Amino acid sequence: MTYGQGRIYKKVEVIGTSSAGIEDAIQQAVTRAQQSLEKLSWFEVQEVRGHIGDDGKVNEYQVVIKVAFELK
Repeated sequence: MTYGQGRIYKKVEVIGTSSAGIEDAIQQAVTRAQQSLEKLSWFEVQEVRGHIGDDGKVNEYQVVIKVAFELK
C-alpha cells in the first residue's frame, strides 16, 4: 500500500506558547498534543503572535497550529 493511501486523518487546533521562540512554541504544542492523541502525523502553522513586555522586547511567542492524527 502506498503511504497515505486509505488513511483518514483528523485535524485539531492547538496553541503553543514559549518565551524561547517560535520553534519552541511549536514543539511545546506538538509535545502536549502527543500526550493526548495517538498517531500524530503532521502540523500546519495557522498563526504566529506574541506578547511585548514593558521593555519593548518580545517576552512570549504564541503559535496556533493544527495537528493531524490518523483515525483508527
